[in-house]
Amino acid sequence: MLWNSSTMLRVTTASLCTYCQRMRLLLPPSVSASTGPSPNKRPENKNTVDSLYELSVDIRKVRKFKGWVLSESSAYVSETADLLRDMGAESPVIARILETHPEAVLCLPEDVAAQRDLWVSVCPNKRELVSIIEKFPASFFALTHHSNQRANILYLQSLRLSKRIIGKLMASAPQSFSRPVEMNQQVIHTLRETYLDLGGDEGNLRLWLQKLLSQNPYILLRPAEAWRDSLGFLREQGFTTEELLKLVSSLRQALQYVESALCCSKEELKQIVIRCPAVLYYSLPTLAERFQGLMDAGITMEQVKETPNVLELTTQIGTKKDFEMTYGKLQLRQQRPLFNPVAPPRSAGE
Repeated sequence: MLWNSSTMLRVTTASLCTYCQRMRLLLPPSVSASTGPSPNKRPENKNTVDSLYELSVDIRKVRKFKGWVLSESSAYVSETADLLRDMGAESPVIARILETHPEAVLCLPEDVAAQRDLWVSVCPNKRELVSIIEKFPASFFALTHHSNQRANILYLQSLRLSKRIIGKLMASAPQSFSRPVEMNQQVIHTLRETYLDLGGDEGNLRLWLQKLLSQNPYILLRPAEAWRDSLGFLREQGFTTEELLKLVSSLRQALQYVESALCCSKEELKQIVIRCPAVLYYSLPTLAERFQGLMDAGITMEQVKETPNVLELTTQIGTKKDFEMTYGKLQLRQQRPLFNPVAPPRSAGE
């Protein structure tokens, strides 16, 4: 490749522009002229902003999503970073945690230390604890229910559940640890009775419960009485205890995925299942693949909500045009004759 003065000038100019852009992003927001006035009514705490900047935290991201944190008069940025560093967190990890959950710097250091000691009791090592905090910072820094968390940990440990299972529950379903231990005791008691009523063996109860909680961390958040009737009915149909366990876990996973993927309410989820019961027996990978296929074709969540049975035909849809043709046909099928008066009536088996 031949290089002349014109080429060199263009390359140099482009490089300088890129360099300037990077430098502009790295400037401390508290002294950057391009930042402009803060959208918060209260002025920002300069010490908090500068301390976060020194940790390589993206201040603009914090300002955009959690700007109120920067206006608090008291913050413990360096103390929080030191606690995370003592647990083995490296600088990039600390920055990501504080970007994702900047509220952490508002927690009293002694409370965070107590929380660390509590979580260490159910984590195999500090390295794994740091990994959990990075993925679920809001769960770790939820310090207002510390006594409930401790009581629930002690209770689950009394059931001889493994540390890994308890740690997973705390990270993915922190609400179950924030509430009074009596509520979880009631759910576990009902689950135990249901298991034994279904013919389960007392000697295998711990393993069954451990597997159930591992596959479905949210089960403690739902009244177990609701499962008793459902499981009893399925048992009458000939399902074994092991089959029921697999069925319950897969159903919960499917429903939770649909609810999360479509950002729908409980009532919307109910209507989706009624109109497309196939979502109950699709595996999680299949559901994820079908949702992704629709999204890649440019389909919106609202369109899937309106016609959920399009999930049954996802493999026939490769483009948005294919979807629109299929979408129109499905709409006609589920609408009353008023919308298509010349359409033949649907047969009973259709």
